Amino acid sequence: MSEHMPLQPFSRRIVIAFTLMTFVVSGMMLLGMFYAIRSVEKELISRSLDKTMDRVLNEDLSEGKPPSLNTDTWFFASDHLEYAIPEQLSRMPSGFSEIVTDDEAYYVYVRKTGKQRYVLMQDQHTFERYEQSIFKSMALGFLLTVVGAWGLGQLTAKRVMAPISRLAKEVHQREFSQASTTPLAAHYANDEIGALAKAFDTSLHRLGEALDRERLFTSDVSHELRTPLMIIATSCELLAADHLNPREREQIERIARAAEEMRSLAETFLALARGAGNSDQWAGNNTGTLVEIAGEEYARWLPEMQNKGLEFMMRMETPPQTVPMNAVLLRAVLGNLLRNAWHYTEQGWVRLTLETDGFRVEDSGIGIPEQEKERVFQTFTRGAEARGEGLGLGLSLVKRICKNQGWDITLDTLPEGGSSFRVRF
Repeated sequence: MSEHMPLQPFSRRIVIAFTLMTFVVSGMMLLGMFYAIRSVEKELISRSLDKTMDRVLNEDLSEGKPPSLNTDTWFFASDHLEYAIPEQLSRMPSGFSEIVTDDEAYYVYVRKTGKQRYVLMQDQHTFERYEQSIFKSMALGFLLTVVGAWGLGQLTAKRVMAPISRLAKEVHQREFSQASTTPLAAHYANDEIGALAKAFDTSLHRLGEALDRERLFTSDVSHELRTPLMIIATSCELLAADHLNPREREQIERIARAAEEMRSLAETFLALARGAGNSDQWAGNNTGTLVEIAGEEYARWLPEMQNKGLEFMMRMETPPQTVPMNAVLLRAVLGNLLRNAWHYTEQGWVRLTLETDGFRVEDSGIGIPEQEKERVFQTFTRGAEARGEGLGLGLSLVKRICKNQGWDITLDTLPEGGSSFRVRF
């Protein structure tokens, strides 16, 4: 099937196949009956006219009587002037023939005996009416059969698709983490659908185990990281209270920022593992507006951008929305996009633009080739000009957060070069 023609729903394909099969079979039977009737008609009329010809020649004419014929039958003979053969019948071949015009229809039977020629002509309008009635009845029966096949196909498709639809609904609603859930196959017969249910049971069980392992691992890692991160943060605060020279204070601040990034990253992964969705209940009061979070990230990345010689701008193109949002996830998306721009821009500028329905992060860096645009959002994927010690997780995490929150992220290449990441809420 052409890639431009979408597949029909399975239930509709069942109805189409059922109706098409009935149409073809009934049509072939109708054609067969039509040709059978025509053949029988020719054979019966030919035999009837042949017997009538024998009676006229051997009984009526031989006894000097006029032909005893019905009012719709005429006799012609080449050796009897009173029964002279009309011009249009004089060249008819021997045997049975038909003459059909717009207004007339006749059966013609010709017999040659030596040099003599005898013709019987019979009006077929009466038989034609009967024949037309038969053909109309056959056509009506054909149409009713096709309509009935369509209705039966609808009923069959509904009955066939009912267990499949129910299985799809149960799979969609299944909670993967509940090990005590009744197997799907228990509700289905031991047939093809039952086998499909068993396959789903196996796959969903494995998926549930994998998700449980991921949740446990993420929760354990998040829990275990809290203590060392708290110790690092507290130690940085104590060290910062001492008299330090600028170089030492700068190093302490870098350690504190790194610890805060690790804490934020652990919270982000924990939120995704718990299936935060669009709810912020797991984060308590950890919410903020786009303007607040963008301002924090701008202040955080401004020194890094300036140290690299980049111009870093934040502007409001349209009034941003003020709805409170999940601060941890929004901060992770903004931070990773800004980090990506900082990594891949050697000179020029980085721009953060706030919009009513989202924001854009643009840069004058090396850009991303068209063939790489989809792949950069995959895990462990880094650009061809990868720099630093990143593992290729940043954009993958951004994509995952956007999907989790129902946000839309797109990547475009700017006309003057560089990249533009746009997030719409």
